[in-house]
Amino acid sequence: MTTYRNAGVSLAKAEEIVERLRAAVESTRTERVEGSLGAFAGLYALDDERLLAATTDGVGTKLILSRRAGRLFDAGVDLAAHCANDLATTGAKPLFFLDYAAAGLLDVAEVAELVGGAASVCREAGCAILGGETAELPGIYREGELDFAGTMVGLVHRDELVDGSRCEPGDAVVGLPASGLHANGFTLVRRLLGDEPFDADLLLAPTRLYLEDVGRLRSACEVRALAHVTGGGIPGNLPRVLPTGLGARIDPASWERPRVFAWLDERGVPEDEQRRVFNLGVGFCAVVPGADAGRTGFPVIGRLAEGIEGVVWADEA
Repeated sequence: MTTYRNAGVSLAKAEEIVERLRAAVESTRTERVEGSLGAFAGLYALDDERLLAATTDGVGTKLILSRRAGRLFDAGVDLAAHCANDLATTGAKPLFFLDYAAAGLLDVAEVAELVGGAASVCREAGCAILGGETAELPGIYREGELDFAGTMVGLVHRDELVDGSRCEPGDAVVGLPASGLHANGFTLVRRLLGDEPFDADLLLAPTRLYLEDVGRLRSACEVRALAHVTGGGIPGNLPRVLPTGLGARIDPASWERPRVFAWLDERGVPEDEQRRVFNLGVGFCAVVPGADAGRTGFPVIGRLAEGIEGVVWADEA
């Protein structure tokens, strides 16, 4: 079977790692830390009114295909947009970004492309790049390998914080469209491709930045929770922002998928695996009062309900 696990990635192991690290992380907690481990962005109180939000991520193995296609600028976009979207789940506005590029032997032109892509997103987000690190590590990275990661920090006022605590049964889940696969699931995509040529426009569309969309949503109605749909798909990410006792019933027929998902169909990736690994064309979810859903401009893809654990698919319920 064509699955993410068979391609070499275990989502269950990723969850296990978080649990194994939890005790060490919690042992460093101070009185200014808010929230718990596992959120899209960590929160640190500056004072009674303001919170810093921070997140770290990498481009992942999409970077391998980006190099093959000469699309490293877009890979830089992926990184900064991914970090900004994580911050947006709290309502925070990005302040600054730091990047890390590493290889056995660095190619200056490649690093410049990556940073240039990240900078394009940071300019749009009003976020400064303060600096970063470039490292040549031939004893760690094999010849031809390249890695790119970054950290972004933002600011949110406490009275504007989005934390899911106000969610109620009957609230609507609206889905904000993805540009494609964004930057998750590419170990499986690469297994499907092997060494054959590929359509870079189809597979490597850069991650969409949702800051402006979130701002418009919050101007139109009360936004009670926000989830960035990354690795693990909707079932692995939407429950992260919901209160205990509430789950979501999601209708997978309620939105249009980008054509890259038909490509996955053709390559034999089962529907249940696509739901478990990829965003399915919904890159960001917002929970709003049911009565306000029509004002958002985005499709209603589900509803919150009591007695549901996590996400239940309407066509499987």
